[in-house]
Amino acid sequence: MNYKGIIPILPTPFDAQERIDFEDVHRLVDFAIQADVNAIGVPAFGSEFYKLSGAERGELISTVIKHVDGRKPVIVQCNHTAPNVVADMARDAESQGASAINVALPRAFPCSDNQLLNFAQTVCKSVSLPVILQDWNPGGPTIGVEFVKALHASCPNFRYIKYEEPGIAKLIREIDIATQGLVKTFTGWGGTHMLELIPCGSVAVMPGFSLIDYFQKIWNSLADQQMEEAYRLFARILPYISFSLQNLEQFHHVEKQLLKRRGLLKSATVRSVTIEILPDTQSYLDLILDQTLTALEEEGIACYQGDEIQDSKIVNKSIDI
Repeated sequence: MNYKGIIPILPTPFDAQERIDFEDVHRLVDFAIQADVNAIGVPAFGSEFYKLSGAERGELISTVIKHVDGRKPVIVQCNHTAPNVVADMARDAESQGASAINVALPRAFPCSDNQLLNFAQTVCKSVSLPVILQDWNPGGPTIGVEFVKALHASCPNFRYIKYEEPGIAKLIREIDIATQGLVKTFTGWGGTHMLELIPCGSVAVMPGFSLIDYFQKIWNSLADQQMEEAYRLFARILPYISFSLQNLEQFHHVEKQLLKRRGLLKSATVRSVTIEILPDTQSYLDLILDQTLTALEEEGIACYQGDEIQDSKIVNKSIDI
């Protein structure tokens, strides 16, 4: 499986009592499939995975895989600070039908590069599936080409590395050369850096769910080498992206409010513990949401109403990297 294009992270829908709303999970999956995303990721940072119990996590994964029913690949995120625990989670995901494993390097506390490499090797060797390694390290440097090269040499199923940062075009090219094109790079952080990094060799974007059909439109402009059009489209949603990513909890609130206004969620509940959206902030957020919805309408993007998505889907195009 070659992963390319838009690979959104499924948010976990909660009702007003903070219980998982599995009816909304089905609706989100259907929306993603009609938007023709490349694959669906769950349960990652954008899913509030760190607020789920083990039982809830398992039920969410099985629900998504069953409802997708082979229509799209499902990438299952397995996060924990202990490598053996992650390995168990990865094996379980493989047995349930996951298409790939996504694992974040443990960055909550300092540890050596050798420990991080051992961590990643333990996870990769536990499954036969492709492994996507995510490195989000706000407090310091992320892993470089030597780490990637060493991990791939010992674990050929390590196929992708996901970064959350800008300015890494040189690193993307170095990884491609060092691994003879066998390890590719994803860009995260809500798609903020996609216009910079896709032309440099990044093969996929992992944004939130609320604008996946719009991201498809940007991706297709890049595939057609229409950089100015991609820039124009991207500029219309940049205020939304920038505002949402002030911190991860704000991202959850902003994404869920837009998903609710688009008819994809019944409730915009973010599970506790989270931030409070104060009245002045909400007033500005309402303006951003209004302008974002106007952009969608003016660009001919579908609205979701009830059980049907209005207008035709956007077909994902391939970009030659």
